[in-house]
Amino acid sequence: MASLHDVNVRLWAFLDQHYHRAPHSSLLGRSPLTVFQSHTPAPDGFDEQQLREALTVRIRRRVRRDTTVSLAGEDYEMDAGHLAGRVVTLCRCLVDVQEAPWVEHEGQRIALHPVDPVRNARRQRPLRRPHLDETAPNHPAFDPPRALLDKAVGRPPAHAAGEDGGEA
Repeated sequence: MASLHDVNVRLWAFLDQHYHRAPHSSLLGRSPLTVFQSHTPAPDGFDEQQLREALTVRIRRRVRRDTTVSLAGEDYEMDAGHLAGRVVTLCRCLVDVQEAPWVEHEGQRIALHPVDPVRNARRQRPLRRPHLDETAPNHPAFDPPRALLDKAVGRPPAHAAGEDGGEA
């Protein structure tokens, strides 16, 4: 072998005439050539949606209390205040790097947008935990000694007679 060209010619001859045609145990006795030829060529099966899905990067991050998340050194904001403090999946498609990232959470796709610090500082955020309905009636506190006394003296229970037990 006098040159790199001679080595390359011998290597390609070995690959074409022996390696690709010989059966391989890792291919269950089939040759690489037959396995390659049994698949449809890639251009016929090309699908833009499959490519986008394959090139979508997913990262788990915790949403800050101000509903912002950091991705690749940039801060993004979401309008879903109920996710503050929760761990979500951030997604970014590498096919179009100009496309804004999004959040996938419990089967929903939630849009992200770059943080506007002034707007973020002044915006009203939804409550993280739902409060009790203000119109619902208040339940009286249960007083075990009074309940036993009412039972012993034959009075109706305080919850049946009202808050004060029916006494004036």
